[in-house]
Amino acid sequence: MRRMIQALAITLALLPAAQALAEATPIDVRKTNGCGCCLSWMNHLEENGFAPIGQDMFGGLLVRFKLDNGVPQRMVSCHTGLVDGYVIEGHVPAADIRRLLNERPDAVGLAVPGMPYGSPGMGPEDERDAYDVFLIQKDGSTEIFSSYPAG
Repeated sequence: MRRMIQALAITLALLPAAQALAEATPIDVRKTNGCGCCLSWMNHLEENGFAPIGQDMFGGLLVRFKLDNGVPQRMVSCHTGLVDGYVIEGHVPAADIRRLLNERPDAVGLAVPGMPYGSPGMGPEDERDAYDVFLIQKDGSTEIFSSYPAG
C-alpha cells in the first residue's frame, strides 16, 4: 500500500509536465546535420510551448525542400519548419509563430532571411541587430509581419 501511495504521489507531481508536453505544438524542422544555431532555435521553440522534431537533410536537398514549399530564394535561411500547414523559414521567434497560428492568414508562412545576430538561436537578444519577420504570400511576395529593433 505504501508503494502505491508513493507511486501515486510521483505521478501527480509529474502530471503538469506531462500535460505541458501533451499540449506542445509539434513543428517539423528540416536542417543540416550539426548546425548549432538550428539546435538553439529548436531549444527556443521548446521553451515556448512547441515540440520541435529535427530532420537532417543534405544541403542541396534542403534548398530544394525550401523552394518546393514556397520559400522565395531571397527569404532563405539555414533551417525550415513546418507547423500546422505553414512554413517557418529561419530564426523566427516563437511569439510570431503563435501569432501566425492564431490569426491564420492565407499565406505560405513566415521567414527571417539570413541569420540576424540576436534572433532566436543566434546570440543574446539584448545585443541583437535589428531584423524583420516577413509574411510570405502564396504568390511569393512578402510583407513585414513584425520588426525587432537593435538591442
